[in-house]
Amino acid sequence: MARPRNFKSSFIKTSYPFFTFLPVSPFTSLLNKFHSLRIHMLYSSSRPRSYPFFIFLLILLSLLVLRLVFVSQNPSPCPSFLTLLSPPTSHPPFPSPSSKNHEPVVLSKSATMPLPAHLVSGNATAEEAEFWAQPDGEGYRPCLDFTIQYRNASAKISKEKQKFLVVVVVGGLNQQRSQIVDAVVIARILEAALIVPVLAVDQIWKDESEFSEIFDVDHFKRTLQADVRVLNRGGVLILGGIYSRLSKNLPLDLQKLRCKVAFHALRFVSPIQDLGDKFARRLWIKGPYIALHLRLEKDVWVRSGCLPGLGPEHDDIIRKIRETQPKLLTDRLNMTNTQRRLAGHCPLNALQVARLIKALGAPRTAQVYRAGGEPFGGAQALQGLVEEFPNVVTKEMLAREGELSSYINRSSAMAALDYIVSLSSDVFLPSSGGNMASAIQGHRAYVGHKKFVKPNHGGMVGLIEDTSISEAEFKSIVKKMHRRYQGQPEKRTTKRSRSDVTAYPVPDCMCRHGIRSLQKS
Repeated sequence: MARPRNFKSSFIKTSYPFFTFLPVSPFTSLLNKFHSLRIHMLYSSSRPRSYPFFIFLLILLSLLVLRLVFVSQNPSPCPSFLTLLSPPTSHPPFPSPSSKNHEPVVLSKSATMPLPAHLVSGNATAEEAEFWAQPDGEGYRPCLDFTIQYRNASAKISKEKQKFLVVVVVGGLNQQRSQIVDAVVIARILEAALIVPVLAVDQIWKDESEFSEIFDVDHFKRTLQADVRVLNRGGVLILGGIYSRLSKNLPLDLQKLRCKVAFHALRFVSPIQDLGDKFARRLWIKGPYIALHLRLEKDVWVRSGCLPGLGPEHDDIIRKIRETQPKLLTDRLNMTNTQRRLAGHCPLNALQVARLIKALGAPRTAQVYRAGGEPFGGAQALQGLVEEFPNVVTKEMLAREGELSSYINRSSAMAALDYIVSLSSDVFLPSSGGNMASAIQGHRAYVGHKKFVKPNHGGMVGLIEDTSISEAEFKSIVKKMHRRYQGQPEKRTTKRSRSDVTAYPVPDCMCRHGIRSLQKS
């Protein structure tokens, strides 16, 4: 098959494996960067799936392409290259929403909320009190008041019965969350009904979970019923796909929709949410706790081009995998491991994380929840952390007999449990950037700016390797280096253009005008 041609505009960039499409309307400017979100064209499969029927569809698709070439000259309100063929009127492919899906959802009560942060104990030292203290939220509160134009358009879009959009989301749980957010916004732009997204089986995680096994589908549909029509998957035939990624710079209403999906609509199913809440409470009841998302898995070292630093044996294993599978290396191909590390492009290892939180004032007795997969190198990889902070626990350690039995070999459910426990922690710190770090950062900001320490990777590596400075100097420099990166409100508009509103909800989705906007929604 020939290499796909790109369909490009200022908001959305797509790549279609069969045809090249010309720009259709101003709204095609909403697709921006090539990514792994797969958008498919749907057709009713209520008729027999015979060979002649496939030939007929291919001919029809060809005619559709010709039609698009001519339509592209007209400023239609939305791009029709994803407009799906109207289903036969006598064979509706999707069931009508149940009455349950029409129950109103109050946004001020629908956000996934964490446990509250602890008040600082009077027995804590001044340094410990500073560590556990929460940042000043500066009065920011969620505000998702959509414009009158958006609301007026919703009346038609939320009842759409002619165009249907299905997406296949890939990667780990938090990457899939981000793509689901994109899918809802794309459906809104195209004025299409969204079919409940398909979770692809990832080559690394090999999790075969369905959307409904991870997320509460009914809540998802009810929360978004005023924005886009969401339907269960019925008998459909999926032909080919397009890869796309939304621009981070969207009209304000669409930015608010992203927040609505991320923080309100995407709720985990009750069994997962309830178990995650149990784990969080088992920690919380004993006092404040830190959640660390340590990215120490083998695939992280392979893909990042970095080395785990556990000795020649482990480093050689990573090098050999990288040499035999060079396509796995995804970042900064022209840099050596040392250059990556000193430039701050490598995850912090367990010892570096331990030294960071110790310098920031974390007491040795602090409870530490370790989120993430099994570290490459096992106990050796965690030794530096456990020696400094002996009260390190995982979900496996918090679980009672049988509580995790339903989630063995289900990486998405396990990642969801990590997400829930991390969201409720008093302090959260990721060892590197990534999808979970961004998701937790934005969610903790949205629910009140809970403390989120963003490590200065390059600065920390340089400091740790500088043996000439004293421990007191080290602490002072680390505190100064991270003073402005502990979860205080950061405006997305001051960040780089690619910053996501779901990581930086201020000012698009949060404002200083109380909760009036949420109540209106």
